[in-house]
Formats: sequence, structure tokens, C-alpha cells
Amino acid sequence: MKKRSGVARAAILAVTIAAGPAAGWAGQPAAPEPKATAPAPTPLEPGAMAALDGMGAYLRTLNSFSVTAETTIDEVTDEGEKLQFGGSVLLQARRPDKLRVEADSDRKQRQLIYDGKTLSVYGPRAGYYATVPAPKTIRELLDLAERKYDLHFPLSDLFRWGTQDASVAAIREAAIIGPARIDNVMCDHVAVREKDIDWQVWIEQGRTRLPRKLVITTKGEPEQPQYAVVMHWNVNPKFDAATFEFVPPKGANRIPLHSNDAASAPE
Repeated sequence: MKKRSGVARAAILAVTIAAGPAAGWAGQPAAPEPKATAPAPTPLEPGAMAALDGMGAYLRTLNSFSVTAETTIDEVTDEGEKLQFGGSVLLQARRPDKLRVEADSDRKQRQLIYDGKTLSVYGPRAGYYATVPAPKTIRELLDLAERKYDLHFPLSDLFRWGTQDASVAAIREAAIIGPARIDNVMCDHVAVREKDIDWQVWIEQGRTRLPRKLVITTKGEPEQPQYAVVMHWNVNPKFDAATFEFVPPKGANRIPLHSNDAASAPE
């Protein structure tokens, strides 16, 4: 990401001002001035990496939190037409072993409920649900769900930033684009480049370094589809006992949750 810094602009201005002829002592030509060159852009700007580190560190301090989010996602048809679909996500978490996610989009609805022992997956529109044994922590659950069941939890990166699971080594470029407002909250707008994706995150300034917006661009397709989410936070939520319990609704039908070596999970 090539972004000319204030230091570089000042260097170019100095070269322009000093470009006129100059006389040396006793009318002798002055020795040629060394050419000033703008500093090479830093692929990983320290300020951008510090903002990402600060966000991850702050998220790790939250034992309980709730996030409501508006999402948009692009899907590309076989004819190359890019379509956009909207949705919403409610995520409620209490570390280390309680998680509830409700996703409602133009295409489907899904509830994912984890109580520390069991993962329940429910599709309200279809009226089907599945229940499987689960590991002891949220982080283990996310890994198992993706690896074994091809289930990708919305906003799962919130549990990975600032941990050994974060793919920091994959970052090729990172830069702070500047300040920006999300829901009237001042944020640092950080842009990151990886091999196959570009992503942007707007991180709240100050002590509460919360991600307020995220945009992911897939570069592997000519249309470069995007996923965008705007997040609204409650870092002091109150959960009751039923929040992380799944009770099958009347009339719902239980089915197996197929693993990756079988048919895909139900919608």
C-alpha cells in the first residue's frame, strides 16, 4: 500500500525550494547538493500494527460481551454479476465456555448455541436442529466447528485477534488511512493487505479499542466481492440462565449434523 507520508511531502517540498542556482564563496560554483529522496514506504506501518495489537489486547480483557451487527455480503453469479445481500447478527459471549449467535440474512436464518458441553444448530425457517458434543472452550469450539462440520461462526475473528490463532504472519502491508467516524465514534481506519484478501478495520480510539467496522475484499475473483459489518457493542451485558441454553421449539425436527466427509449441514 503506497501512501506518501507527511515526512515524504516535506522532503519533496524542501527539494523544490532549494532547486534554484546557488553561488559559492568568491563566485565559485557551489558544490552540488546531495539529492534528497523520500523515504521508502514501510510495508507494515508501526502505527497500524500498534492499533491492531491494541484492539486484540483490549478484546482479550472482555470476559463477557454482546455485539449486534449489520452485515452486507456480495455474491457473484455464474454470469459474473455481483449481488449484495443484507443481514444482521447478534453475538453473546461469556468466556471461556458460553456462546450464542443468531444470524438473520436475506438468504437464511441460523442459531448457534454453545453451553460449554454441547453445540446446537437450529434453522428456524426450515424447522430443523442438530446437537453435537462440544469441547470446553469457545476457541476450541470454533476450530472444531470449522474443521469437522464446516461451520463458520459470524464474527469469529473477535476471538482470534490478539491470540496465537491470529494470522499476523500473513499480513503483507498495513497502514493507518486516517481518523474516521463510525456511529459518531472516532476511530482509526486501518487497511491491511494479505495474499488473497484486503481488509479494513475501524478501531475505536482511546482506552476501549473496539472494532467498530470491518470490510473484507476477496481478491481471488475478478469481481472482488466484499463482506462488510458494522458492530454495536455492549461490554457489560447481563445474561440470564436461558441465554446459552437451547430448547427445541415445538414442532422442530432433530437431524444429524453431518461432518465434512458427508453431506453438508442443514440450512
